Amino acid sequence: MDNIMEYKGYLAKIKYSDEDECFYGKVEGLKNSLILFEGNTVKELKKDFKNAIDEHLKMCKDTNTDPERQCKGSLNVRLGVELHTKAKMKSIEEHISINELIKNAVAAYLKTN
Repeated sequence: MDNIMEYKGYLAKIKYSDEDECFYGKVEGLKNSLILFEGNTVKELKKDFKNAIDEHLKMCKDTNTDPERQCKGSLNVRLGVELHTKAKMKSIEEHISINELIKNAVAAYLKTN
């Protein structure tokens, strides 16, 4: 994955600011938390990213709150009527749930890309 870092299950998108001559990043997909970090070198960026995640987890522990996660294992998918109908028909043919069909399709797609 280009320009993406991972630490303790958190994913962050990395960017470069030409104006500030530094790398910076943000943990994506959190609704209630903002986790930002930066560094002048890749080494500094990685260190600040890990520190930011560790601080977030420590704060959650100190306040006795569950850490917010980017992925919870469930999501809503809007397929449109035609694709939804085709997926439902295929799931019936295969004797599996439509959820299982979609999981299988995503798994197959990710293996090929």
